Amino acid sequence: MGGATSQATPGDADDADDAVGERDGPPPHHRHKWLILGICCISLFMVGLDTTIVNLALPSIQDDLDASPSGLQWTVDSYTVVLASLLMLSGSMADRFGRRRTFQTGLLLFSLGSLLCGLATGTGSLIAFRMVQAMGGAMLNPVAVSIIANTFTDLRERARAIGLWGAVAGVSIALGPVVGGALVDSTGWQAVFWVNLPVAALALVLTALFVPESKAPRPRRLDPVGQLLVIVLFATLTFGIIEGPVRGWGSAQIVGCFTVAAIAAATLIGYELRRAEPLLDVRFFRSPSFSGAIASAVCGFAALAGFLFLNALYLQDVRDFSPLHTGLLTLPMAAMTLVSSPLAGRIVGARGPRIPMLIAGAGTAGCGLLLTQVGADTPIWYLVIAYVAFGIGFGMLDAPLTYSAVSGMPRSQAGVAAAVTSTGRQVGAALGVAVLGSVSTARVHGPFATGFPEASHLGWAIMAACGLAIVTLALLTTGPRTRDPAAPTPKPPAPRPTERVR
Repeated sequence: MGGATSQATPGDADDADDAVGERDGPPPHHRHKWLILGICCISLFMVGLDTTIVNLALPSIQDDLDASPSGLQWTVDSYTVVLASLLMLSGSMADRFGRRRTFQTGLLLFSLGSLLCGLATGTGSLIAFRMVQAMGGAMLNPVAVSIIANTFTDLRERARAIGLWGAVAGVSIALGPVVGGALVDSTGWQAVFWVNLPVAALALVLTALFVPESKAPRPRRLDPVGQLLVIVLFATLTFGIIEGPVRGWGSAQIVGCFTVAAIAAATLIGYELRRAEPLLDVRFFRSPSFSGAIASAVCGFAALAGFLFLNALYLQDVRDFSPLHTGLLTLPMAAMTLVSSPLAGRIVGARGPRIPMLIAGAGTAGCGLLLTQVGADTPIWYLVIAYVAFGIGFGMLDAPLTYSAVSGMPRSQAGVAAAVTSTGRQVGAALGVAVLGSVSTARVHGPFATGFPEASHLGWAIMAACGLAIVTLALLTTGPRTRDPAAPTPKPPAPRPTERVR
């Protein structure tokens, strides 16, 4: 679950204002700024497309590589866990070593990972190569936002550019199922990875020709200890959830994983509270609106990732639909996401985040409840109603999440708050596949095609619970009483040298 869930945020732009505005002399004029925006959008489209394509390819991968259900879960989650672990680090690296250089490195790693994924001969190697992909993906979308903010110095142009950037995420979700289905049907599952190669090559050439190099005047200090603790926390927690049904929840290995995860979380909180420039500023969570946004992001993207995972298995393994037919059936969900996403932004601007968050939770819960009744011969019209409900709900989610996360933060902290929100999305995606996938596949008795529909009912019920949690969080953490959260007061920044742009 890569970049389709890593959209630009107001906080990203605000955080860049200081850097852009503190140069000696007039700001640089980029003759090719709209081309630069297009180059950045290519990376978002590529990573977003990769998310929905890979889910559609899972049944084919299962047949070709003889992958177990947990192997399929790791094929998805190895990517999202690494992505979530490295998102905040990649932003610091770009500020310190150069945004264009980091962006190009991300393109190269993502391309290499895509090439190797298509050449994988077993589940283990595919999972390892997906991790290489994720290392590159973590360097693309967050860094691209910094490039956009540094290129568009006029606030109105920047707002328009970020709006176009965000719209690309919806387009990639809409086209992903159809493109993925067509590729798997015509060429094989390897094509869903190799399709990235020409796109990345084009982006690499255009980046070298037109994107200027830039660095932050005062980059944040690296936090290797905090970074290591984040990786250990996400990896052990995800491993325990995915492997628990297979190895036994009471086994020493699984209990040990959850114990290590708890120790890593406690150590991370204590360590980060003592740092002047922490990787994760836990004081942000004193803000009700920020905490509610992060929790809603985890719930919403857990529902999305779980939906894509279970639905691909249901339509292809149970209903015996082709990958292309599967993509066409889920197109109503993507279409409603495209329609409701800009509408959510307008509602947030006029009425605040509560209404779209309530709709998002209701749509997610409604879809989950409908799918708890799914069987091997459920009518197509019934499935389409569920898909439309989820599309409306998910489309309504991102705008209020972004607003709630960054609106209560100090201006200088908004970019970091946005990065934490993006990490929350990826954590939710990883947990969605791990939890919904594990509780569903572990309950299958007999042949998968006949046992999966009933076994998946618990997974769909958990998805409905995620939607109800979003409704509850909207009622508790949005509204007039939560507009002025107890956000941490940042220390005055030290004088910074001129932003370097070449």
